[in-house]
Amino acid sequence: MTPPRTLPLFLGSEIYRGSSYGRWHPLRVPRVSTVMDLARAMDWLPEVQYRTSPRAKPKALRIWHTPAYISALEQAERDQAVSEAVRERHGLGTVSNPVYPEMFRRPCTAAGASLLAGELLAGGGVIYHPGGGTHHGMPDRAGGFCYLNDPVLAMLSLRRAGARRIAYVDIDAHHADGVEAGFAGDPDTLLISVHEEKRWPFTGALEEDGGGNCLNLPVPRDLNDSEMAHIREALILPAVAAFGADALVFQCGADAVAEDPLSRLALSNNAHWDVLRGLIALNVHRLLVLGGGGYNPWSVGRLWTGIWALLNGHDIPERVTLEAEEVLRALRWENARAGKSPPEHWFTTLRDTPRPGPVRAPLRDRVAHLRTRPAARGFIPREKLRIDMS
Repeated sequence: MTPPRTLPLFLGSEIYRGSSYGRWHPLRVPRVSTVMDLARAMDWLPEVQYRTSPRAKPKALRIWHTPAYISALEQAERDQAVSEAVRERHGLGTVSNPVYPEMFRRPCTAAGASLLAGELLAGGGVIYHPGGGTHHGMPDRAGGFCYLNDPVLAMLSLRRAGARRIAYVDIDAHHADGVEAGFAGDPDTLLISVHEEKRWPFTGALEEDGGGNCLNLPVPRDLNDSEMAHIREALILPAVAAFGADALVFQCGADAVAEDPLSRLALSNNAHWDVLRGLIALNVHRLLVLGGGGYNPWSVGRLWTGIWALLNGHDIPERVTLEAEEVLRALRWENARAGKSPPEHWFTTLRDTPRPGPVRAPLRDRVAHLRTRPAARGFIPREKLRIDMS
């Protein structure tokens, strides 16, 4: 049954429930399956709004990834091993991107959903794909837990389906280096990445503008909700509004919240939700919301379930349903100190306690600096771009 165009569509898959990067990897935790279970337990995910993600075929992936890399990724899953040459060339079989049983099928599922999203949004609408957001993948190489780059594939699919100007907003704790590699210098794409400074992949410096169309904002440790609100109101929303996008991709990595083990930022999930509220209010014709980072199963599951609630206009209650509480109490976070004695509110609420604080002067200065860029004002002079526009 095809859902009405006015209803957001959720793209998910059971592959996320049964696969893991390995017992010691940060992505050993359940994430997308938790969001699916919580959304259903809150009575927010009727079947009419759910679609199982297809698995992308190798040929479809080659619109950005190299044939040699796709072949190596397929072969690595078949063999459950890689040679030293493949590890060196393609970044497979590393600590970050290990060999595991679904290492081709799982990223292909995320890529298939992103490619499908571009097609489904040809006539406008809203799609949520929490399994997406793998923004570190490169054309010929895996990196940062990302084997493929589904945001790039989504944006190429959107363009193929008629989107002319695409805005990409990324508030993951890590710089969107792969997406920048895919679209740097494209005058019809605006890229905004808010990420922690001095953190892997150590790219996305304030002065790096990708040839004119990238607004990179490295933020200091302990970024609080008030500071993200300043970034939202002074930079993100004005820049996207001025750009005049007809498609918007929002990567909502959950690793910037205070409890995440892979960043040193201090946001509550309210900060992420407020960015989304602001972006929704811009009424961009096509909206695709992706997941991304997030390595605390409770904080990522609660945050991303709240994202789905906001996309549907549901109020987020003070306490979850008994069924949702059962989902949260059943989560396990092995080998993590916080997983041994999680606080009670991780079981009973979706909303964090807000984490306001001072807006530090260096952050204000960085935002003010970016506001002077042509990209922040919706105008990207073509002489600034590194591509041939003839």
